[in-house]
Amino acid sequence: MKVITDETCTGYSRLGHPEKPARISRTLEKLRAQTELSITWVKPGPADDAAILRAHTPELLASLASPTEDFDADSPAYPGIVDYARASAGAALEAMRAARDGDTVLSLMRPPGHHATRNQIMGFCYLNNIAIAALAALAMGIKRVAIFDFDVHHGNGTEDILLNREGAAFFSIHQYPAYPGTGRGNVGNNCFNYPVPPTLPRQDYRDVFSSAFEQLKQFKPDLVGVSAGFDAYARDPLAQETLEAEDYYWLGQKIRALNIPAFSILEGGYSRDLPELIFSYLKGIEGK
Repeated sequence: MKVITDETCTGYSRLGHPEKPARISRTLEKLRAQTELSITWVKPGPADDAAILRAHTPELLASLASPTEDFDADSPAYPGIVDYARASAGAALEAMRAARDGDTVLSLMRPPGHHATRNQIMGFCYLNNIAIAALAALAMGIKRVAIFDFDVHHGNGTEDILLNREGAAFFSIHQYPAYPGTGRGNVGNNCFNYPVPPTLPRQDYRDVFSSAFEQLKQFKPDLVGVSAGFDAYARDPLAQETLEAEDYYWLGQKIRALNIPAFSILEGGYSRDLPELIFSYLKGIEGK
């Protein structure tokens, strides 16, 4: 297994903001201390303009490079945020290439990406890492790329970027109503949404996941990108769902059982238990 990470991704924060990249540091400590998984560590390079501009407008990239004020209440203009965002997108690209070459892989970086639309920075997200990687895969000649998003919040940015894009399909399982208020139903010909109510029982949640997986299989993708958010956890402070660590293990097993090259990119997850949740998910993917 490969884990794509750069410890300097934890260098930004704001007092009182729920997005605390230091959770990555604790996850790295957990993964380095465990003995069940054999991990190869890879440090990514930054994403270049060509890769970013497949997914985003030049205006968004320019505003990210030279911000004059916070982008929104959730997305501060941290010093050097463009470098953090480029590194996180670069890690997603590295993860995609590793999956294409047959590796099991996770990008373990901040900031996340799935709320960033083609022309708007929002929701802790500055560049849409998973969309950048998906479009790069298509540009490399991969015919069909599916994005499976299990973050508790709808991946509105990924949907915006991939909507009706030939060769791409988007599948999102998320709490509704919840931030950002989108994802109530399917849109276009390739974006499939599975909204679930707050406090949905775990088995019912698994049934929704299973339905989404069946529809994903019908798309017959050559590559699967996973927006792996761990905020549907029962004790996450930003949502009201019910999943436990064993459910993320089960999710990893389901992704493994697809028998399709897949890469995972960390999105949300705001509880102190994030290291254990990620570890359970990785063990499921590895069949441990």
